[in-house]
Amino acid sequence: MASRPEVVAPPEIFYDDAEARKYTSSSRIVQIQATLSERAVELLALPDDGVPKLLLDIGCGSGLSGETLSENGHHWIGLDISASMLNVALEREVEGDLLLGDMGQGLGLRPGVIDGAISISAVQWLCNADKSSHNPRLRLKAFFTSLYKCLTNGARAVFQVYPENLDQRELILNAAMHAGFAGGIVVDFPHSSKKRKEFLVLTCGQRSVNASMSKGKNEDGESCSDEDSEDEENQTVCISDRHRPRKKQKKNKSGKGKEWLLRKKEQMRRRGNAVPPDTKYTGRKRKDRF
Repeated sequence: MASRPEVVAPPEIFYDDAEARKYTSSSRIVQIQATLSERAVELLALPDDGVPKLLLDIGCGSGLSGETLSENGHHWIGLDISASMLNVALEREVEGDLLLGDMGQGLGLRPGVIDGAISISAVQWLCNADKSSHNPRLRLKAFFTSLYKCLTNGARAVFQVYPENLDQRELILNAAMHAGFAGGIVVDFPHSSKKRKEFLVLTCGQRSVNASMSKGKNEDGESCSDEDSEDEENQTVCISDRHRPRKKQKKNKSGKGKEWLLRKKEQMRRRGNAVPPDTKYTGRKRKDRF
């Protein structure tokens, strides 16, 4: 079995000039990219008002997925870390604007200017530490936080991902939720080992609270309900709102809680010292001054 590319080498090294041209010239890969991109655009659920949208293609590569965006009448910006891939995109004269950058360091785009974002087989690269300075959690946090800022209110982001295991899936999903997104994972063809595809569908802003969750597709190409997938791994994962989890209350570093305080007061009483009586407020933490 061939190794996953993200465990072979970092993307900027793996996709060198030879690999970039080989990837783009494969008719099979072109067809797969077109199919996945069409599905991602469908999951974006853009309003059918005839107005072109400004979309972001993250991990755009040589522009194969960007061509689908152009065919749907939208403007797009492509971001990729591989200079070789972007050079091929320039040779192919794609219609989008291209940016060379590392999504794990943040996107660096102006707030609220992007109407939607897609990514095909790119986000799971952030789960690997290619350098000693790389921390997957921090890189995912920088990526999703910067993405949330640049999207318009109610905009969607759709990522086709193939996590290596459940831990990677949870790592990616949790990072997105902590950044403020609502949404979950949509699974197409959940019972097929070959055709199974996972899409992380996220919604940004206040409108995300009432946003309806997309459904996965079955073998007939029709939307399937959660009853079609009884096991937990195949079900559509959905988080209903964007509220961030409450921070855990910090414990006193010295461990001096209410019980410790009561013991100390009792010791002082036995020594004959004047000690205030115990009340329901004993040991309670005072609020910080305003």
